[in-house]
Amino acid sequence: MKQFGGFRLDTGNGCVWREGVRIALPPRPFMVLRYLVEHPGRLITHDELLDALWPETYVQPQVLRTYMLELRKLLGDDAAEPRFIQTLTKRGYCFVARVSDSEGEGDRGPGDTRQEATAAEGRRMVGRDEEMRRLHALKERAAGGHRQVIFVGGEAGIGKTALVDALCEGLGDGWGVARGQCVDGFAETEEYYPVIEAMSRLCAAGDGERACGVLERMAPAWSRGLGRTNVTASVTNSDRRPGDLCAALEQIAEQKPLALVFEDLHWGDEATLHLIGALARRRAPAKLLVVATWGAAGAEHPLRAMRQNLLMRQLCEELMLGPLPRDAVSRLVRQELGQEKLGQETLPAGLTAFVHQHAEGNPLFAIAIVEHLTARRFLVRDDADDARTWKLAGGFEEMELEVPERLAQMIELEIARLSAEEQRILGAGSVMGIAFPAWAVAAALEQDAAGIEEACAALARRVHFVERGGQDELPDGTRSEFYVFVHGLYREMLYRGLAATRRAEWHRRIAARLGEMFRGREWAVAREMAGHREAAGAWDGAVDALETGARHAREVREHGEARLLLEDALRLAEKLSGEERAERVRGLHREMGRGSGLRIVSGKA
Repeated sequence: MKQFGGFRLDTGNGCVWREGVRIALPPRPFMVLRYLVEHPGRLITHDELLDALWPETYVQPQVLRTYMLELRKLLGDDAAEPRFIQTLTKRGYCFVARVSDSEGEGDRGPGDTRQEATAAEGRRMVGRDEEMRRLHALKERAAGGHRQVIFVGGEAGIGKTALVDALCEGLGDGWGVARGQCVDGFAETEEYYPVIEAMSRLCAAGDGERACGVLERMAPAWSRGLGRTNVTASVTNSDRRPGDLCAALEQIAEQKPLALVFEDLHWGDEATLHLIGALARRRAPAKLLVVATWGAAGAEHPLRAMRQNLLMRQLCEELMLGPLPRDAVSRLVRQELGQEKLGQETLPAGLTAFVHQHAEGNPLFAIAIVEHLTARRFLVRDDADDARTWKLAGGFEEMELEVPERLAQMIELEIARLSAEEQRILGAGSVMGIAFPAWAVAAALEQDAAGIEEACAALARRVHFVERGGQDELPDGTRSEFYVFVHGLYREMLYRGLAATRRAEWHRRIAARLGEMFRGREWAVAREMAGHREAAGAWDGAVDALETGARHAREVREHGEARLLLEDALRLAEKLSGEERAERVRGLHREMGRGSGLRIVSGKA
């Protein structure tokens, strides 16, 4: 444990102790305090704290202020005269109290501080052992003089940054590291933005003087652009020759291997892409490791063509991160709740399955869902339990998930990048559910089916949260492509974003199109038609569809199915008003009485 000013930080149980009294903290404030305590006596910038605790996620800095207020209240600290957390205006925070290692059962000794910090980094990434082994092997090849270019791809929140962070943590002092971040919207205005950021960080590092000297000698235009020389002449992009920088980087890597990391390359400019391509194609031996992360890149984006070209020529490697399996999500949930050492049995039954189902293996989504459940008090600590387990405040049916706020913001930003017509197409698709056929979108929008199919195919190539699912054969023998929302949360956001009248109209049109396609065989799609009519508020039509399905089920002696359909019809008939309601209910009871095993009792007949 770490001890400071009468407090002990219990990393195993996610709490703070004072004079033998356990003080519980929510997971996120605890993680903020832990990071500060593990890095005492130095400035922790806002960006460093946000990057460390919320990798691959945009979080407003205001969140940090809220957590600092909570921590100061817990510690009895005063911002004006801080004993623990000092605020450095517009820069960040510094933990000013003296920190020591507290010996006790299960505690680490003073010599294990670095191991504890490294373990903390590892706990933020789970389920990527195979990817880490592959990265380690490629790193060793680069250290031996065989340059390596690696593209790490995957959807938003899948853990690309966490993987790269773990790689960089493992490089140690024997490597130089230069990281640059591509920024949405900068590609058209600032060429080489991530490259210049990476070079600036490399030169500003503790041993960066040699790198600066090599740049001044071999790539002077690049050096002037970093503001590292006394030359005041302006530098244009035409002055920055990629070949000069490639040669300089190879020279810098001669003394010790160099890792270049470029994040979110799908937002990168073409000049940066050309530079990476040039580094991959150069034949001279070099102790260079180039790692680039990327998310959704459309077919027309130059990144796609560049990657494919390098892969074809065997000049790069690619790691595509997929969803985490259920056991990894379980570990992630326990980690987030501070229960990693205690085991699965300390979690409420069904919690891991619930999180895995709604997050669909995305680690960012899983963490956000756990935070949402604790914030809404669906999931609470059982402080009376000596094992400090968690318990549910209700059943899972009571907590059917609304989209967590920070995921909603992220999804809204992604949707906002689409054109108005693309948003309409996906909105119409959301009316069908997770999977949506092109014919249904065309019916909802009253547009040409072939044109909608082409638009959906283009979207599936360009955005990461929609993918092609296959083909449906329609009753007339034609085929229609169908598409799938990779995550239900995207579908939920699109569906909830529709105006109620538009949503109802689209449901009505899809139901009508189903009736046309299956004319004479409406029983085959009775439930689908009823569902759309119910969503449109057309209760009477929904009851008609279910009755049709029940009659056919009875004819083929599927009495159980007939009973279920009629029970659903009764439920909807109760929503009708006045005499119409009474007449439909009586008719449904007569239907139930026709055939053995169908009679049931309704409390509202």
